[in-house]
Amino acid sequence: MSKTIAKQVKITVLLCLFIATTCLAQELRIPVSQFDHCGKLVKQPPANLAQHLMPFSEKMLTHTGVYVLEEDTESLLTRAWLSENAEQTIDVQYFIFSTDNIGLIAIDYLMKAAERGVKVRVLVDDIMVEANGDELLKLAAHPNFEIKIYNPTANIGKNIVDKLISITTNFHGLNQRMHNKTFTVDGKVAITGGRNLADEYFGYDHQYNFRDRDVMLIGGVSTEIQRSFDQFWHHELSVPINKLVSIKQKFSTDYSALHQYACNPDNFVPEVRAAIADLPNVYKQVQQAGDLHWLAGVEYISDVPGKNAGDDFLGGSGLSTQRLISLLKQAKTSVTIQTPYLITTSVGKNLLKALVARGVEVKILTNSLASNDNLEAFSGYQRDRDDLLDTGIALYEFKPDAQIRKKIMADVMQGKLATMPIFGLHAKTLVIDDNISVIGTFNFDPRSANLNTESITIIPSIEIAKKVKQGMLEEMAPENAWRITKDFNPDHTVSRTKRLRVKLRRIVPKNIL
Repeated sequence: MSKTIAKQVKITVLLCLFIATTCLAQELRIPVSQFDHCGKLVKQPPANLAQHLMPFSEKMLTHTGVYVLEEDTESLLTRAWLSENAEQTIDVQYFIFSTDNIGLIAIDYLMKAAERGVKVRVLVDDIMVEANGDELLKLAAHPNFEIKIYNPTANIGKNIVDKLISITTNFHGLNQRMHNKTFTVDGKVAITGGRNLADEYFGYDHQYNFRDRDVMLIGGVSTEIQRSFDQFWHHELSVPINKLVSIKQKFSTDYSALHQYACNPDNFVPEVRAAIADLPNVYKQVQQAGDLHWLAGVEYISDVPGKNAGDDFLGGSGLSTQRLISLLKQAKTSVTIQTPYLITTSVGKNLLKALVARGVEVKILTNSLASNDNLEAFSGYQRDRDDLLDTGIALYEFKPDAQIRKKIMADVMQGKLATMPIFGLHAKTLVIDDNISVIGTFNFDPRSANLNTESITIIPSIEIAKKVKQGMLEEMAPENAWRITKDFNPDHTVSRTKRLRVKLRRIVPKNIL
């Protein structure tokens, strides 16, 4: 393929994606309730995060409290409880913040915090914003609620002409997305990892959900997460919503419709609300069981806004990429990886081959075609699958009906659906030598390596590494995944139509996947 044709293909593919994103964006239209659902709820006690953290105040100065959030429900409840108990600030940074049920309830929690005086800042990447400009302005009308859009080149405030100009004149910049995911409260507690804010990341979608992983960090390295958020927030690529959308209408700060939506038991079931209220007792049990670890040496690595200058066009690497490479090169006995998208370059394959050559056991779990939600990414992986096997690694693909889904799916959803949803892998996790865990946003693909800003948390703990690896190996077991060889892959388990759709995507260059 000539360079000219390749460039035309890239432009066409991205234009279709951007138009599709715009056309499919959900509207944040909340009907006014005829009932006072909120009036029936028990009033919550005053926020008191500082009081809950008091027993750890000395440890927080020199160590980081680390708790891995494996289950969807636990990760969701923790975010809700932290929002309820925030006293000063909530800083939210996501690639996807949907306007589905989970997204609306999350917004309600943030708005309620703002209404009681907490300063809330929300930073979201432009590509996947699912709300209209006026709806974002409505939220940002509250003096304690600020919204910024990262790298707004293709969606918010842009018409089709603007998008065409961006694609044809700033292709590298257009591809630089913010993939970081952080949720930081009072600068003292942070959640980071693979989960975005949407139904499917917490086991609430009726058709398709993700198996994912986050980590909660208390004190210690959480200050570095706060510093990174501030760096992104004040960067020129992060633009306030009122500078992107110009509407003369003056918005009121009456959010009663949003509150009533979240108070409605049809949208927010009482069992979940009760579980949030009981979370302090749950975490007392976590501490007593020794599952909250206080560690020195925890690292949080984040790429800088913009990632790279584009001197190498779609290449360029970044801080997270280089730190991961250095960690892999240090491996002595084993490397266990979970990544939803696995698209290896020659550099990646050579690195894996070198590990195997010196006796390091390498196992990788990624999505199968049957569990994958990203056909472009799977096409890139499919092209290299045999070459990847030639490196000597053990390769596994996640099953869409993995039995592990019964363990991680939201409790309130189980038994209420006619059929169990498909589950896909979304966790981005690495365990090295049974003593270091890496949990973050980094997919093993060229986009994470060179274009998207990513973040990783490096956890030096034998106890955590063993527990995380045990779960990863369980998900590679036959009831959850297929073992891939040169003679077997499960592509045939999907329809011919889906297989053809993947083949057609081979025209998309791998370096933008």
